[in-house]
Amino acid sequence: MSSAWVEAGWPAPRGVRALCTLRTGGASAAPYASLNLGDHVGDAAAAVAENRRRLAADAGLPAEPMWLRQVHGVGVADLDAAALDAAAAGEAPITGDAAFTRCRGRVCAILTADCLPVLLAAESGDLVAAVHAGWRGLAGGVIEATVAAMTGAGAVAPGRLLAWLGPAIGPRHFEVGGEVREALLAKDPAAEPAFTPNARGRFMADLQQLARRRLAAAGVDRIYGGEECTYADPTRYFSHRRDGVTGRQAALIWLEH
Repeated sequence: MSSAWVEAGWPAPRGVRALCTLRTGGASAAPYASLNLGDHVGDAAAAVAENRRRLAADAGLPAEPMWLRQVHGVGVADLDAAALDAAAAGEAPITGDAAFTRCRGRVCAILTADCLPVLLAAESGDLVAAVHAGWRGLAGGVIEATVAAMTGAGAVAPGRLLAWLGPAIGPRHFEVGGEVREALLAKDPAAEPAFTPNARGRFMADLQQLARRRLAAAGVDRIYGGEECTYADPTRYFSHRRDGVTGRQAALIWLEH
């Protein structure tokens, strides 16, 4: 384990590398201290650039991650598409909340500060993806959309995929209103046990349980991780729900050369 990231704890095939950064080891000042990787949260651009440089050097990234312009939607970017060459060169951000690649050395990246990062890999070791799964994305079907994109045209069966759930806000700290609960139950009414009523007339929601259900329904049954709570661990993780103005950690996955 590095002081700046944790490796994904799953039986990924040889050649698949996956990690989630911690908030330590960077150049940003409070409230973004210190390894903030988000360039959209008000941090100094020079600090973010230095943090990304340090991560690339220390983790041995094969290329600059393909940073997305995340919008809490269900868009899935095919990072190997010819139309994304400009984005790959850092000229323009790709709008989307998930991305996949078969290209070795191309890094899928998701930024979070309470939302759930989901990393996916084919057991064949030639296809990986990263998903930004906050409650809006889960309600909209971003996990299902990503699995469908990865398995399209019979490229790989969903049962041949592995999933790892990265650090996110846990069920003891994620309070939502009835409208959020209803949105999340709309496509999965049997997910009601993922919501616990509290004394304020609201609900404590279990993002990890909801994501596991969506993955299983999509045919992905080998699911790992999901134990780390960003809200409960201020020394290791950024948390928007806890701190308001704060930085972003990154979940990264790629195929090694």
